Amino acid sequence: MKAGHLLKFASLVVLAICLFSCKKDHEEPAGELQVSSITIGSQNLNLAAGASNTGLPVDQAIELSFNSAVDINSANSGISLSLNGTEVPFNFSFSQENKTVIATPVSNLENNQTYELTLSTSLQGNGGETFEGLSINFTTIPATLKILSATVSGKDLLSNGFVTDVDRNFPAVIKMDRAIDPTTLSSASVVVFKAGATAQLSYTLTDSGKTINLLALSPLVHFEKYTLTIINQLKAADGAVFNGFTKEFYTAIDSTPKFPVVSDEDLLTIIEQQTFKYFWDFGHPVSGMARERNNSGEVVTTGGSGFGAMAILVGIHRNFITRQEGVDRLEKMVDFLTAADRFHGAWPHWLNGTTGAVIPFSVNDDGADLVETSFLMQGLLAARQFLDPLNAQENGLIAKINDLWNTVEWDWFTQGGQDVLYWHWSPDKGWIMNVQIRGYNEALITYVLAAASPTHTIDAEVYHKGWASNGGIINGNSYYGFPLPLGPSYGGPLFFAHYSFLGFDPHNLQDQYASYWTQNVNHTQINRAYCIDNPKNYVGYSEQCWGLTASDNQAGYSAHSPTNDLGVIAPTAALSSFPYTPDYSMEALKFFYYTIGDKLWGPYGFYDAFNPTAGWYADSDLAIDEGPIIVMIENYRSGLLWDLFMSGPEIDVAMNKLGFTN
Repeated sequence: MKAGHLLKFASLVVLAICLFSCKKDHEEPAGELQVSSITIGSQNLNLAAGASNTGLPVDQAIELSFNSAVDINSANSGISLSLNGTEVPFNFSFSQENKTVIATPVSNLENNQTYELTLSTSLQGNGGETFEGLSINFTTIPATLKILSATVSGKDLLSNGFVTDVDRNFPAVIKMDRAIDPTTLSSASVVVFKAGATAQLSYTLTDSGKTINLLALSPLVHFEKYTLTIINQLKAADGAVFNGFTKEFYTAIDSTPKFPVVSDEDLLTIIEQQTFKYFWDFGHPVSGMARERNNSGEVVTTGGSGFGAMAILVGIHRNFITRQEGVDRLEKMVDFLTAADRFHGAWPHWLNGTTGAVIPFSVNDDGADLVETSFLMQGLLAARQFLDPLNAQENGLIAKINDLWNTVEWDWFTQGGQDVLYWHWSPDKGWIMNVQIRGYNEALITYVLAAASPTHTIDAEVYHKGWASNGGIINGNSYYGFPLPLGPSYGGPLFFAHYSFLGFDPHNLQDQYASYWTQNVNHTQINRAYCIDNPKNYVGYSEQCWGLTASDNQAGYSAHSPTNDLGVIAPTAALSSFPYTPDYSMEALKFFYYTIGDKLWGPYGFYDAFNPTAGWYADSDLAIDEGPIIVMIENYRSGLLWDLFMSGPEIDVAMNKLGFTN
C-alpha cells in the first residue's frame, strides 16, 4: 500500500476511536448528588427518617455539605425552609468549590417552633447529578426569659459591685421582658438565703405578669451576707426559659442597742470582767494556765498565760476576784511551770496542761520558744512586783518567780555568741528552724528581758545588730499623713503595738531608733485610716469598724494588716489600742458591743474576728487576743500593768544598757 493511503487509513482509525469514546462518555449516567451533613450553628442535624432535632439556634445559618459541587441555580429553587406552610426567605452563598451551600434566613427564626427543611428533586449537581429529595424537621430553642432590672429599695441588684445596706424587709422588684407563668413562681424558684437559713418571702406579680415583687415575711438578719437565687424552674407564660440568676447582697445594720447603754467607765468594766472569764473560768483546771483557744482541751499556751497572769492582776484590782483567789491561781501556774518541760530555761509554745509535757507547735518546733517565753516572763515579773514580800505565801511566790526568771538562759539563744537572738531550739533537732529574732515586730520585749536578766544577760550589741539590724528597722515613711518611725509598710498587724507593751510602758519611751509612743499611736492611726479608706472595698469597714491584726478568719488564721487585708476585722486590734487612740477605740467598742454585739459578744467577751464580706463571724476565743484587751484597757484606765512591770529593778538595767530613755 502506498504511503499516502496508509496515512489516510490511520487518520480514519483515530477518528473512529475518538467518536466511539465521546459517545461512550455521553451515554454514562451522571450519578447521584448526596448530602454529607447539615449543621445549624454548631449542631449537626440527624438526617435519619423521623429523627428528632431539637434545641436549634434561631440566629444561625444552615450549612449543607454535599459530596460534589451543587448547581447554583438549582439550589435557589431546590432548597426551602417553611414554618406551618409559610416559606422562610433565604440568602444563599457557597463555599468549598460549591460543595457547601450556606442558607442564611433573612431574619432570625422564631423560638420554640418546628421548621421543615426541604431539599427537592430539582436540586442537582454541576455535572448533572440528580438528587432523590430529603425533608428534615427541626425545632428551635425556646425563647429566653430575661431580667430587665432588679432593685431593692432603689439599690441595683444587677450592678457588678457589692450591694450593701439593703433594706431588711427586702422589698425587691424584678422586671422581666415577658410575662411570667405564675405556676412557676414560688419558694422553689426564687430563694433568698444566708449560711444556715432561708428567708420566707411573699411573691406577687404585677405589670401584666412581667414584674415580680418580693417581700420578706420577717426582717432579714442585720449586717449579714445573703444570696438571691432565681433558678431555671421559673418560666414565662409563653414557654420562654430562664437561664438562672444569682446575686449576693448585704443587709443594713440595725443600730438599735443590743445591750443596755451604760456609762463609758461601766462599759469598760463590763468588757474587762467578761474577758477576764476566759483566763479565770476557762483556765486549765490542773495548771491554771490559759488554754490556747476555747476548744483546745489540754493545750495551754505559755505566751497567752503570761497575758493571763496580767489579767489575774486586773481581776484582783477590779474586785472580780479576791486577792487570795488571785494569788492562789498564780501560785498554781508557777508551780506548774517549775515542773513543766523547759529547754535551757525557756518554755515551748504549747504545753499539756495536766502533765507539763511539750506539745509540738509544728514538726520542728518541739522545744524552746524564746518569744513566747518572754511574753510569759513579762506577765510573771508584773505579778512578782504586785506581790507583797511581807506576806509569807506571797513572798514564797516571789522567790519561785525569781527562780524561773534567773534560769532562763537568754544568752544561750545567741547560738554560740552571735549578735542576734534565735527564736527556737529543739532538743532533738537543734537549731533546725534557725529563725533569727529581728525587728520590727512583736518581739521587742524579748531583747528587753534578755538585756535585763541578772544571770544570763546579753550585750547591747546583740540588740543593736540583731534586733535593730543597725538601724534597718527604721521606716521613716508617712502613711495617710502619719509618720511611721519603724517597721514594715503601714506598720504591720496591730499586735506589734500590743504584745511587747503590755508591761513595757511606751510613754515617753525612746531610743536612737524611735519614739515608741509615736510609733504605736501612729501605727494605730494608720491601721484605722486604711480601714476607712478601704481600698479593696470590703463590706463593713468604717470609722467605727476597724482593726487589722493576727486572728482567725473564715479559712483559718492569718496576720492581717493593710498589706495582708483579707476583709477580717478583729475586735482585739482596736480595743487593745485604747491607750493610743482612746476616742477611736471607744467608738469601735460601742459599735462592736451595742450595734453588732448580738454577733460578736460571747461568754468570754468578744469573739475573735469577723468578715462581713464573707458572711463569717467567729465563735472562737484566743488567749493571745483576749489578753491584750483586758490588759491594755486597764493600762488605759489606771496604768496598772505598766507601773508594775516598769517597777522591776532589772528593767532600768536593761533600758540603760540598750540606750532607752523615758
